[in-house]
Amino acid sequence: MAFQNPSDDERRKILQEAKTIAVVGCSNKPERTSYMIAEALQQAGYRIIPVNPTIAGETVLGETVVGSLTEIAEPVDIVNVFRRSEQVMPVAEEAVKIKPKVLWMQLGVVNEEAARLAQEHGITVVMDRCIKVDHAILVPR
Repeated sequence: MAFQNPSDDERRKILQEAKTIAVVGCSNKPERTSYMIAEALQQAGYRIIPVNPTIAGETVLGETVVGSLTEIAEPVDIVNVFRRSEQVMPVAEEAVKIKPKVLWMQLGVVNEEAARLAQEHGITVVMDRCIKVDHAILVPR
């Protein structure tokens, strides 16, 4: 069966209930989309945990960057993925270990195999959707 994203109502509920979002591929460069979206999510009230092995130990948006999902010592509600589609499988494999509620692949990121793996472990998957756009539309202030 072909992959289908959760409905608008289901995504609204995900965004309303989430508190902590790990942003995989979060950049320390303010002009990068991953930074801008992490900043917008933080301003919307979410706790952001930047994940990027290249800049691990640095600070982005006031939060210490971790090198991998498995370094996060607290529950994560959403793993938001800013990686190329072909690089998502290792992220999904790490996500399975920390058991977030949701694996959310950003707009343009599609990996059916990674989605299947996450779903098999009880993780809801959102694919090829911008979390910031969905938040603006589904959770108006």
